[in-house]
Amino acid sequence: MESNKALWTPTTTQIENANSTQFIKILNDKFDSKLTKFQELHRWSVENPESFWDELWYFTGVIGDKGKHILENEHLMPGATWFSDSKINFSENLLNDKNRKLDADAIVYWGEDQQKRTLSFAELKQQVASLSQYLRDKDIQAGDVVAGFMPNMPEAVIGMLAASSIGAVWTSCSPDFGVQGVLDRFGQVKPKLLITANAYYYNGKTHDCLEKIKTIDAAIDSIENIVVVPYANESTLDNSTAYPQILKDFAEAEIEYTRMPFNAPQYIMYSSGTTGVPKCIVHGIGGSLLQHLKEHILHVDVKPEDRVFYFTTCGWMMWNWLVSCLQTGATLMLYDGSPFYPNPTILFDYAEQENISVFGTSAKYIDGLRKESLDFTKTHPLNNLKSILSTGSVLVPESFDYVYQNIKKDVCLSSISGGTDIMSCFALGSPTLPVVRGELQTKGLGMSVEVWDDSTKSEAAINTKGELVCVKPFPSMPIYFWNDAEDKKYRDAYFAKYDNIWCHGDYVSETETGGLIFYGRSDTILNPGGVRIGTAEIYRQVEKLDEVKESIVVGQEWDNDVRVVLFVKLSDGLTLDDDLIKKIKLQIRSNTTPRHVPAKVLQVNDIPRTKSGKIVEIAVRCCIHGEAIKNSESLANPEALDEYKGRVELTS
Repeated sequence: MESNKALWTPTTTQIENANSTQFIKILNDKFDSKLTKFQELHRWSVENPESFWDELWYFTGVIGDKGKHILENEHLMPGATWFSDSKINFSENLLNDKNRKLDADAIVYWGEDQQKRTLSFAELKQQVASLSQYLRDKDIQAGDVVAGFMPNMPEAVIGMLAASSIGAVWTSCSPDFGVQGVLDRFGQVKPKLLITANAYYYNGKTHDCLEKIKTIDAAIDSIENIVVVPYANESTLDNSTAYPQILKDFAEAEIEYTRMPFNAPQYIMYSSGTTGVPKCIVHGIGGSLLQHLKEHILHVDVKPEDRVFYFTTCGWMMWNWLVSCLQTGATLMLYDGSPFYPNPTILFDYAEQENISVFGTSAKYIDGLRKESLDFTKTHPLNNLKSILSTGSVLVPESFDYVYQNIKKDVCLSSISGGTDIMSCFALGSPTLPVVRGELQTKGLGMSVEVWDDSTKSEAAINTKGELVCVKPFPSMPIYFWNDAEDKKYRDAYFAKYDNIWCHGDYVSETETGGLIFYGRSDTILNPGGVRIGTAEIYRQVEKLDEVKESIVVGQEWDNDVRVVLFVKLSDGLTLDDDLIKKIKLQIRSNTTPRHVPAKVLQVNDIPRTKSGKIVEIAVRCCIHGEAIKNSESLANPEALDEYKGRVELTS
């Protein structure tokens, strides 16, 4: 099937009813701009950044004390400042009464298939009020750090909202992190209070959290109080406060919102940490909120009647992104546990039974369903589902085909891409644009994204591969890195390659229609014979084969050059032999170029990945070169790396 085929096209009615179409009408009336299409809106938004973000504030219904200044130092990255004289409170916006009935569902929760709960908006607001008052009683103040060691459950959302109502800073990671992984993160930012569940479910098993918490508490001196949320049982710690007791003690509390400067800290996020101790990335209140609302309302087209789901943990930025959806009046759909337990259809069981309208997941999950040949069209009508979102890695063209053939034909499939670094996306979707096989539909509104040719350090031609950069500032740039004197780590992370230009580290090309094709991370680009090859180009071909479940490809320094080494995880019961190696190489050679064909193909039992499911090519590359892995605690399965060390096949 051709790669530029449109798999879905919006109807005239869908375009007319889209939030972005209403926004265009407002801009046309006010600025006489004569915009008609989404890509014209994008062009206008980057040419008129102050007007765009100013109008977005009003259109999305942001609550706050809006000042006169929109953008200062607009030519500096970092250094530009947004809404410098405005004040805002994150929780006040997410808990607003706009478009809501107090008895309407605010949160629907499934914990695997073992716990199911629903919180009305009134119940959510009251629990936030109770916990907020408790935090105030414990002397939590604006700027203090509150940490969550939590499953993706309602109390995690409540903890964030309670902390944010005071102006405190929220940081979190998922409870499957080992103790050292938690200390590497929370130990740097010194939280004053810790909220944790006593246990969590995964893959049908109950995992205790309290022993980890004892060790963490003993190691981090700044922790003054611990709140324990009963989950799988009622156990707590001697020096902790049980969450249900807080709800009883402060049952009559009312929320007080402390409005903070627009650029005061809201979240501390963490880099993956696969090359050393994680960097602590601090995001501002207003930038996070405004960017998320733009994406929810204008790109995903979220409306108050929607029920929005993203499969994520509290250690991935998609959790923070998802939670902001509360502001729109939509219902937040939370799921915690294995996406394949008690059966591989569980997430779509959830979507069907709970009438989910926006379903977000990872590209690897969709590819996993494709490998299992699951056909949901016969079992799950998904009548309410209007959008499927995918991120975390490149969504290959065959996975686009799978969604439309085996999940739902009439759905807007939007592959999106951004990162923890920006708490949002550089490229997203739009229900007013066609879905083209293998492409991300559009650049983010207000994001001056370009593809640069590395040799000329300027914009590359259409359909030419290059670095994804952003040439103008945007509100969700980090406000700083924690403990980063003179912004050295910050500048080194994004501005070392091009001065005053954000270089994100993705290898991409732009199409004639304004869509983007992603080929992998530019720091893992293969370079045999000086020819740049995106790893996704190889994954796409290899994982078409039924024999291959997953793969990971790296470059090995060899004979004053680089040779391509491919590791494959095969389907159950299969062993890599010469015939299969030939088949893999032929598949790659026939569909790419001879340069893409790996010099070595080796079998492994597992592919190492981060907690958020991303494969870690850099760690594998370090392994095969005998270099130390600086922070294996950041991996979900660090033991998998043992298979890559000292492979005799790589010595010749």
